Amino acid sequence: MKEQTMKHADFFQIMDKWAPKSLAYHWDNVGLQTGRFHDATSNILITLDVTEDVVDEAVEKGANLIIAHHPLLFQPLKQINVDHPKGRVVQKLMKNDITVFAAHTNLDVAEGGVNDLLSEAIGLHVKEPLEVLDHESLLKIVVFVPDTHVEELRDALNEGGAGQIGDYSHCTFQSPGQGTFRPSEEADPYIGTQNELTYVDEKKLEAVVPKKELDKVMKAIISAHPYEEPAYDIYPLENKGASFGIGRFGTLEQSVSMKAFIEMVKKNLDMPQVRVSGNIEKNVKRVAVLGGSGEKYVSHALRKKADVYITGDMTFHAAQDAEQMGLTVIDAGHYIEKIMKTATQNKLIQEIPAFQSKVYVSQVNTDPFVFI
Repeated sequence: MKEQTMKHADFFQIMDKWAPKSLAYHWDNVGLQTGRFHDATSNILITLDVTEDVVDEAVEKGANLIIAHHPLLFQPLKQINVDHPKGRVVQKLMKNDITVFAAHTNLDVAEGGVNDLLSEAIGLHVKEPLEVLDHESLLKIVVFVPDTHVEELRDALNEGGAGQIGDYSHCTFQSPGQGTFRPSEEADPYIGTQNELTYVDEKKLEAVVPKKELDKVMKAIISAHPYEEPAYDIYPLENKGASFGIGRFGTLEQSVSMKAFIEMVKKNLDMPQVRVSGNIEKNVKRVAVLGGSGEKYVSHALRKKADVYITGDMTFHAAQDAEQMGLTVIDAGHYIEKIMKTATQNKLIQEIPAFQSKVYVSQVNTDPFVFI
C-alpha cells in the first residue's frame, strides 16, 4: 500500500468527525491549542494531559502532533511566563514545532468516546446517556434511479449510513414513476440519445440519513448511480434522531455483589485503589458512569435508580449527600479517562491505514495523585 503524506488537519478532521466540536460544552476549549493546521505530520503522540514530561516524550519519539483529552489552554493566556510550568510547556512546544489538539467534553459526549469506553470496560448493556443534551439531526434523502439499478442504490445508501432504523438496515421506501430528460450534445448519456427526449421507468427511493453521514451517503450515491447527474432531493426532518449526552447509564448482564463489582472496576479501569461512599453490602445491577468530575450529576444517577455511580473528583459533601440519599458512589479518580489513549490510537490507525508513521500512546503517568 502506498504511503500517504498527511497533514495535521487530516487528523483533526478524523477527530472532528468522531467527536464534533458542536458536542463540546460552551465553557470548553477544544480543537487546536498550539501550532499549525497544515504542517506535514510525522509521528503522533496520544495523551490524557499535556505536561512538560509529555512534550519531552513527543520530542524523543519524533512526534510533531500531540492529541490530548484535557485542553492545554482552558482560559486565554495573559502572559507566557517560562518560569512557570504552563509557560515552559508552551515554549517547548513552539521550539520543537509540535502542534497540540484537544478533544475534551466533545469526546466525553461522542458515541464511542470516553463514557462509552468506560461503560464497555465495566460491562454495561443497554446504554443511554445519563443526561440527554440533544438529539442528532435527521434528513430524508430521495433518489430517482432506473429500475435496473434499484438494488445497487439501496445497497449504496445502506453502506453510506442511510436507512438504518434501530436494529434494521436497508430501510427504504420505493415508488414507481417515469423520468424524462433530454441529453445535450455535450452529454454522454447512460440511457437515451443526444437532443432527444427520453422516457425511463424509474423508482423513487427514499431513506432516512443522519445529517453527519450525508457526505458519505452522497459519495456512495454518485459512485453507484448509472447517470452522469443523479437526481435527488434532501429534506430536513422534525423526527428526533439518536440522543446524545453526558455520562452513561446501563445494566450489568447479571447482578453481582458490590464488593465484587468494586474489584472488577479497579481491575478493568486499571486503578490500584478507589474511594467508595455509601452501602457496599448490596448487589449491583443498574450502573451510572461519568468520567471526570461528575458530582453535579448525582441527582441524575438517582433518577435512573442506579445502584452505584462511578465517577471521579467527588468532594466530601457531595459524597456525603449521595450517601444520605441511598446512592453508592465509586470515586475512581479523574485518571480513569486515560482509557481514551489506546482508543484514539486505534481510531486514527483504522481511519488512515496507509499512514506509515507511528501513532504512539504516551507512557507518561500524568495522574498527580499516588496511592501510598
